[in-house]
Amino acid sequence: MQKKALQAKFDLTGRTAIVTGGTRGIGLAIAEGLIGAGANVAIASRKPDACEATAQRLQTMGGKAIGVPTHLGDIRAINTLVEATAGQFGGIDIVINNAANPLAQTLGDISPEAWEKSFAVNLQGPVFLVQAALPYLRDSRHAAILNVVSVGAFIFSPWVSMYTAAKAAMVSFTRSMAAEFASAGIRVNALAPGSVDTDMVRKNPPEFIKAMEASCLMQRIAQPDEMVPPALLLVSDAGSFITGQTLIADGGMAAR
Repeated sequence: MQKKALQAKFDLTGRTAIVTGGTRGIGLAIAEGLIGAGANVAIASRKPDACEATAQRLQTMGGKAIGVPTHLGDIRAINTLVEATAGQFGGIDIVINNAANPLAQTLGDISPEAWEKSFAVNLQGPVFLVQAALPYLRDSRHAAILNVVSVGAFIFSPWVSMYTAAKAAMVSFTRSMAAEFASAGIRVNALAPGSVDTDMVRKNPPEFIKAMEASCLMQRIAQPDEMVPPALLLVSDAGSFITGQTLIADGGMAAR
């Protein structure tokens, strides 16, 4: 394959993507990668100021972007996000479910309120966002859905059982979506990061971060932009024959 043809596989010019949790961490890195590949991007996050600032940041990179304040636990807000995106850009080609709530409670002490909050954002929101965007995805010639899950879906993770259980459920939904949407030409995959240097991880004590580093073969945690290439693979024509898969990008944590 010639260089020009290879580059064209990753070209997203003219396509429109929704990125939830796109104002920081992995979501922001992926949003910047999408802009770099030529896509239009709708950023969704709970905080209006962060949405606006991120949209402006992406615009200064030369891309077209909007910010739509959205709580993933609110189905009406999800519908508003979809209609605002389609109204601005004329359609939707890519949905990236990245927003997450890492609420931690030990087994035996999980409250109904915490359970509802965790699963609303980590499971219900992504599923209903896909459903809301489905009519537009069916109209796209390059439709792709990427569910950002976690390596925690595959390994033992103390204290965060609600979070990892929801992510494991999203792995299952990824396979089901891939099977049900294949006839419409919609590809569905998941990306399972390990420990990544984000605000969420940095809130942990230093000794906990050191334990994260020691838990993987590469003996470090990832930078957010290391999640961009695998994400672009899965939502671009470079991954045109990949669907129903979960790509684990964890530095060898699960392998160990």
